[in-house]
Amino acid sequence: MTSRRLFLRMAGSAAVAGAAGAALGCRAGATSRRRLAVAIDVRRCLELEGCRICIDACHSAHNVPTLPDRAHEVKWVWKEPFERAFAIEEPEAIAESLRGQPALVFCNHCDNPPCVRVCPTQATWKREDGIVAIDEHRCIGCRYCVAACPYGSRSFNWVDPRPHVAQPMSDYPTRARGVVEKCNLCEERLAAGRLPACVESCPAKAMLFGDLQDPASEIRRALKERYSIRRKPELGTRPQIYYFI
Repeated sequence: MTSRRLFLRMAGSAAVAGAAGAALGCRAGATSRRRLAVAIDVRRCLELEGCRICIDACHSAHNVPTLPDRAHEVKWVWKEPFERAFAIEEPEAIAESLRGQPALVFCNHCDNPPCVRVCPTQATWKREDGIVAIDEHRCIGCRYCVAACPYGSRSFNWVDPRPHVAQPMSDYPTRARGVVEKCNLCEERLAAGRLPACVESCPAKAMLFGDLQDPASEIRRALKERYSIRRKPELGTRPQIYYFI
């Protein structure tokens, strides 16, 4: 089991990333002025029917448990039917090729995250590089953030998750019963100069990760050249996960 000291060091260190081009900021203020984001090519993702390689890579890297009871499910990355993921009121407006198809979803790392505003212990906060981080050791399990998130991106550990992790990874801490967890955009991998596990593992190369503040970044260029949508933008949360359709 990874120690509490290691967890806090990972959450608060300011190690400079290399290949991923990001910095691991701390609650007092990160040194980075980047705005990290992800863009997903929905059609390219669908080329490999039933693929869940990115989901498995994420869950394996972060010791996400596999629980037999769906009511207690913990998930960082998962898939939703396209119409449900984007809450489209007029399904007939969706291209026939996308109707009923699964869309990859996870924490949107919003610019205006409601989860941060409601947390009474500041266990969740927004870093200067845009990542919405969470410190499970400060979490008191009130679940205000779960209720506040309009995307269903947070999971609560109703039971002890540790017995349900098949092969625990020592690089990331396991959690305890009674705390909330979610996608952290692989902040620990970014600090080591690596890409997020989902991006790195995608066999279809359907995901782009990078700095929106960098005009030369691949994601910035792609968003400028291609049409993209975001989940529930009308709520004013300003999600930073983009979808090319």
